[in-house]
Amino acid sequence: MPTRSAHSTSPSDPTQGERGTTVIDAYEDPGTPDCRSGWRYLWWLVRRQPGRCAAGAVYGTVCMVLLAATPYLMSRAVDEGLEQGDMGALAVWSGALFAVGAFNAWLSIMRHRTMTRVRMDAHFRTVKVVVGQTVRLGASLARKAGAGEVVTIGVGDVQMISQSLTVVGPGVGAVVAYAVVAGLLLSVSPLLAAVVLLGVPVIALVVGPLAGRLQGRETEYRERQGLLTARIGDLAGGLRVLSGLGGKTLSDAFRRDSQRLCEQGYRVGAVTSWMQALGAGLPALFLAGVTWGAARLAAQGEITVGELVSVYGYVAVLVWPVAFLIECGYQLSRGVVAARRVTALLRLQPPPHTGTSDAPAEPSTLYDPESGVRIRPGRLTALTSAHPKDTLNIIDRLARYTPSDVTWGDRRLDDIPLAQVRERILLADAEAHLFAGKLRDAIGGTTTHPRGAGLYRSAAPPRGATSHNAPAAAPHQATADADAHLTQALHTAAAEDIVQALPHGLDSPLDAQARNLSGGQRQRIRLARALLTDPEILLTPDPTSALDAHTESTVADRLRTARTGRTTVVTTTSPLLLARADLVHYLVDGKVTATGTHHELLESEPGYRALVSRDTEEAAR
Repeated sequence: MPTRSAHSTSPSDPTQGERGTTVIDAYEDPGTPDCRSGWRYLWWLVRRQPGRCAAGAVYGTVCMVLLAATPYLMSRAVDEGLEQGDMGALAVWSGALFAVGAFNAWLSIMRHRTMTRVRMDAHFRTVKVVVGQTVRLGASLARKAGAGEVVTIGVGDVQMISQSLTVVGPGVGAVVAYAVVAGLLLSVSPLLAAVVLLGVPVIALVVGPLAGRLQGRETEYRERQGLLTARIGDLAGGLRVLSGLGGKTLSDAFRRDSQRLCEQGYRVGAVTSWMQALGAGLPALFLAGVTWGAARLAAQGEITVGELVSVYGYVAVLVWPVAFLIECGYQLSRGVVAARRVTALLRLQPPPHTGTSDAPAEPSTLYDPESGVRIRPGRLTALTSAHPKDTLNIIDRLARYTPSDVTWGDRRLDDIPLAQVRERILLADAEAHLFAGKLRDAIGGTTTHPRGAGLYRSAAPPRGATSHNAPAAAPHQATADADAHLTQALHTAAAEDIVQALPHGLDSPLDAQARNLSGGQRQRIRLARALLTDPEILLTPDPTSALDAHTESTVADRLRTARTGRTTVVTTTSPLLLARADLVHYLVDGKVTATGTHHELLESEPGYRALVSRDTEEAAR
């Protein structure tokens, strides 16, 4: 899987080695990334395309070395041609200068093309491992990483990682060209060569601390950016604002977080501007000193005019590799920060899929010892608390999305293979994703496969649907059955009016996350989608929180009727839904304080009565 660390690649891996001009395609295995650190991840990206990276380094090296050859050829043309008056020698050296320039132009094109492929491969490969990891984590992703963090990785970090691989081509070429120029200067003047050799280490000592500081600033900036992206998602979704819950708080939090992000952006910009200023200024000062020293040597007669010209050319050429080295340091600093965020995501592990005990053959009781919640089979059970997070934590444990000691019948839930748990227990999130496409497909009411299991966190087929082991029904009968199940699910969720209001009914297009529907409509569509699977155990947090009182009452009545004989668990503080429950667990600080029917608890529990009365007053307002 994508999160295992890899120290080497298998020779039989189809992605190993250089594959000509192609980059990783949509169906290719991206390999197993090395997630031990950001640096190791970047090195893994290089090792996945060694031939191409080597070609980029060769092109970059030869290209920059030939830039250094230009002043050498010019010095020969001056000393052997112009000064000696030998037009033949001048023509030969001038021709060589033209040939080198033309060849170098071709090399520059090849270097750019090769490095573009290196970056594209790194980009697409990172996208594939990130997408593969999110699919692998599945529904547990939301509990392990924020939506804003995932979006920030996909939008910004992937691009930074691919851009940092620039060091493979021009970076290697800059180091080699720097050494070659120092060697050429050694033939002119050991003093000038010594100044050049010592210059870059001095620049590194000046710029190095800034690179470390940039990593720290950039890390904090990316974290704040992920948080703000999550806030934007909440605002775009509009569920909290439309339902009247937390709108002001969310707006204030967004304003506060955006101000902090802006301040952190200025800090990152300050460090970046210093690095870029030093990257342009220090090489110029350093190389101006080399030119001044060469001019003094020429005035003293220690070097020839041609050698002075060559030194000036070497100095001009050195601006490129020195600037590239500083730029590569800047890109690597940002790339490592981005790679650390990617590897942190890749190291996340989904719930274990192993288990040694089969699920109970018959409907059985779910029991959460941590809270004392006991879910009897075949009943509509409600969990209510002044703190919604407490009930959501219980739902997560009952659905096995967080570690717990929950039992199902006479065995622990985590001892049962996860596939069996998902087949019979469905957790229908209140904000589960709705994909863009036709409304029919978003609900899962396809005519070829009524159960639409790919869209749910349960694979249970609708009651009465054709089993895989049963004889296949005629196509028209399968279509009729699918439509009947879909119609029933929409009716239970009181969503028929949504279909009727849309111009093309069930074939009407939906935006991503059904943005073209209201919050209450989206909630009913999600409920219909969950009901269509008709799981043995349905866990649904706040299924009516965004609905008006009339619609909520309708949904509560129909849900109770449709789920008769099936286990259903809801979390709510709404008296309309609590009154329809067979059993209500009233929780305080995550523990069951009282259990009974809605009317029994109203009479016996002052805390419950106050909680329900408050909800009634808020609904009336």
